[in-house]
Amino acid sequence: MQRKIITTADGSKTIQIEDWDEQYHSIHGAIQEANHVFLKHGLLFYYHNYCHSELVSESMQLSVLEIGLGTGLNAFLTLIEAEKLNQSINYVGVEAYPVSSDEIEQLNYVELTSKNHTDIFKKMHNVPWETQHQITSGFQLEKQQKFFKDIDAEAAFDIIYFDAFGARVQPDLWTEAIFEIMFKAIKENGVLVTYSAKGSVRRAMQAVGFTVERLPGPPGKREMLRATKHSTSVTS
Repeated sequence: MQRKIITTADGSKTIQIEDWDEQYHSIHGAIQEANHVFLKHGLLFYYHNYCHSELVSESMQLSVLEIGLGTGLNAFLTLIEAEKLNQSINYVGVEAYPVSSDEIEQLNYVELTSKNHTDIFKKMHNVPWETQHQITSGFQLEKQQKFFKDIDAEAAFDIIYFDAFGARVQPDLWTEAIFEIMFKAIKENGVLVTYSAKGSVRRAMQAVGFTVERLPGPPGKREMLRATKHSTSVTS
């Protein structure tokens, strides 16, 4: 399929799959979307609500699973935010079709966020797949090339970034079967966040046991979803 690099509304670049008219990130702002959906309502929500201050230290890791590693934007912004929080992160990014090195070189996330992290961004993309790597003293990364249906983790993650291509083009990634895998993979009180706000997605999450809430969406979207796993989860 034909792919090209485009510039989104906030000046940050993303990859567009022309045959699908689908982008890796929102055309209304790739960085804005990542910060709003995955950091604000995922990482920071979990950090402030479930991490007690006396327990948060470099010795206590938070585990993050990203469904759709893609350009590495969400992972990169998470690394930067974790440094500000002095929070150790174990990050696993799952991607069936890795982005090419030529495409990565055309992205401008470092220039728009933190030029001091130029070498870090390169390292995140250059380390081998299927092995855990210490990217910084507080950030571990493992890139896994597999289909989402093949994830077999159980109660392993505090936070899931669900950033798959939209249900319009890949409906099989937004089913009860996939969210059952997510429910098994996440820990008690863990949170899953996604840019999607489709009713069918919300109902699929609820059907497998998540408590789901609608939240204000990033620029260009009215709503997004956040799902939480509780042993007494109820649908709403």
